[in-house]
Amino acid sequence: MHSATSKDGTTIAYDREGLGPVVIMVNGALGDRKLDRRFKLMTGISERLSPRFTVIDYDRRGRGDSNEAGRFTVEREIEDIAALIEAEGGRAALFGFSSGGALALRAAGAGIGVEKAAVYEVPFMVDRDGKRPAADYGRRLDDLVAAGDRNGAVKHFMRNAMGMPAVGVAIMRLMPAWRDMAANAHTLPYDWAALGEHNMQGDPLRADEFASVTVPVLVVHGGKSPANLRNGSEALARILPDSRLRVLPGISHNLKVDAIVPVLEDFLVDGSPNAARVDAAAAGTRDPSH
Repeated sequence: MHSATSKDGTTIAYDREGLGPVVIMVNGALGDRKLDRRFKLMTGISERLSPRFTVIDYDRRGRGDSNEAGRFTVEREIEDIAALIEAEGGRAALFGFSSGGALALRAAGAGIGVEKAAVYEVPFMVDRDGKRPAADYGRRLDDLVAAGDRNGAVKHFMRNAMGMPAVGVAIMRLMPAWRDMAANAHTLPYDWAALGEHNMQGDPLRADEFASVTVPVLVVHGGKSPANLRNGSEALARILPDSRLRVLPGISHNLKVDAIVPVLEDFLVDGSPNAARVDAAAAGTRDPSH
């Protein structure tokens, strides 16, 4: 295990694997390196990329082996990524999964040495008529965290943000991973803050909010994912200054290592994606399975 010290004194724990240009894995809600080893997503991606890249898999602040020295703001999490980049040579690409993609995008626009970023299904929900969290989701989440009800916070997230059926949550509670997720439940508001509440209430994405993200960005979604995730990804690809959109046929939000790694490798090796930019709405492209 390695560590870097963030601007506010928070110690950020991370694993390093491979040699080559640096790529930092930015986990989504509840994820940390312990869960990575259980579910084999970030660790699987790291193993596959490591022959060509130096891959950094880190615990976001307040999770796993990373502590939290100061009060949370999104800027503190960006400073955490900045500390990792500085510790690993000053330049890096980012891969953000789900809500971790929102953090990766904000870090990419912060002038901290991010050269390019790839994101998978950032849950920006832009459909007024689509399924999305209730307007009081964030307030209820804050109340559960303030009360110390970590199990309740995880349940609230899974039922009301992810849309998981009650029976699915009940089954999840019987799994060993539940305890690990509950240990990170107090950081769920961090992912909500990185997203911005307006971006999950059916409001359109604002180009000015992401105007500083001038590095190349790869936006990826699964062809079998819910419509709100597909539409949000397409909207994001349209407003970013320098982006391409890729669709993984037959894949859902339950991302598969074999599906994402070749796409990531192509993007990380290539230069700016402008030449292959895809405007999904204009082109009318959809996964053929739909």
